[in-house]
Amino acid sequence: MLPRLALGLLLLAGLRGCVVYEYEHELWLRVDGSGSINVTGRPALWAAFKGLGRPEDPEATVTREAARELFERSGLRVRRVTLTRRDGRPYLFVSAEFDDVNRLAGTPAFPDLKLTLRPAGERLMVEGRWAATPRAPVAAEHREGLMAVRFHLPAKVFSHRNAFGGVERGNIVGWRQEVARALEGQPLELGAEMSARSILWSTVGLFAAAIVGGLGILGGALYLVFRKGRAASSPSS
Repeated sequence: MLPRLALGLLLLAGLRGCVVYEYEHELWLRVDGSGSINVTGRPALWAAFKGLGRPEDPEATVTREAARELFERSGLRVRRVTLTRRDGRPYLFVSAEFDDVNRLAGTPAFPDLKLTLRPAGERLMVEGRWAATPRAPVAAEHREGLMAVRFHLPAKVFSHRNAFGGVERGNIVGWRQEVARALEGQPLELGAEMSARSILWSTVGLFAAAIVGGLGILGGALYLVFRKGRAASSPSS
């Protein structure tokens, strides 16, 4: 019984980790507000939510060149743009870097995403909203599946605003809904409170303290050995 239960839990965790999104924003954020973002989606959804290409012919007009120009015009540094296929259907993927998450909202590339990062006492609060008004009707074949906004946060997460999976792997929070509801104008409210101290620098600090402490102990031991050796070699009076 227990082996079967364990196997079921493993399968469930695997399925949960393999969720495929038809439209997704995935952000890696730093405590200074800079970071990177990946946006993946069906061409029809890029056209509907970001106004890229022509809604009546998205697969021909939502191109890599158009996406690169859109992100660069919005002040981001584009790292990669690819057009892939999944189950025979096209998906456009853009990866880019930004200097300040607070300046993304209102740019041509992000008419549908509003984000802010601000101090909250001794902590940091990231909050915002994904909401879009589709530019044109979307065919039924593009209305299926899920869409999501996900954050890889740089510090310990203390709380979040209804993230669908809670805090995953220590610092990942995300929100999702059905594409059909997104196309009806249903927004996603985003929010999380985290430490102002980066996990990376906290880890580096701990390692540095451990190294300094170890060197101090080693130095003290060597000093005692050297002193004892000198005492033993000194002629007795």
